[in-house]
Amino acid sequence: MKIYIDFDDVICETAEYFTKIAKELFRIDVPYREVQFFNLQKSFDLNDEQYKKLMEMGHVPENLLNYKETSGASGTINKWVDEGHEVFIITGRPFNAYEPSRKWLDEHRLERVPLFCVDKYGRETYSQDFVYSMTLEELYSMTFDFAIEDSPAAFEHVMHFEHCRIAVFDRPWNKQSELPDERFVRCKNWQEIDRVFEVYSKNAG
Repeated sequence: MKIYIDFDDVICETAEYFTKIAKELFRIDVPYREVQFFNLQKSFDLNDEQYKKLMEMGHVPENLLNYKETSGASGTINKWVDEGHEVFIITGRPFNAYEPSRKWLDEHRLERVPLFCVDKYGRETYSQDFVYSMTLEELYSMTFDFAIEDSPAAFEHVMHFEHCRIAVFDRPWNKQSELPDERFVRCKNWQEIDRVFEVYSKNAG
């Protein structure tokens, strides 16, 4: 099967790290469990200048390399690769974050999984042309059987994949979101995601 996996808050604890940055930079103390919106500017009540600084600090290479792995992520993904499934990590991180992101994956035993940067949220101000960047149109032209996302803002992207089962990684900022259709299923952790995948792959086979 062909599998799409988001990066932040699916395989690493990005939002948790951003809460620490917000506290250090602006003395804004919003616990992780109270991050109500995927839009961190809204969750932390930041002005435009503060938000820009937050995002810059969050994507500094040494910070990216310090993000904690989500429990069970690399073990499950490597199991799928060993079983012969084709796995892709599709991130909305800025294109200039590719190298440290690739290094983080390699350090967490995910060196066999390709990483692609896609401007999922319209944040890039200029186009990039290198082998590991992808436009939304290029992403939509691909086919996937199974996808894992946490961001309600990205649901519209994975809906382009016909006959694709979508696991929504349960996070505080998507708890109130209505799932778009019956293809979406909410999962609390990687163990649940793996169970959903096993059932779906057997039925699809």
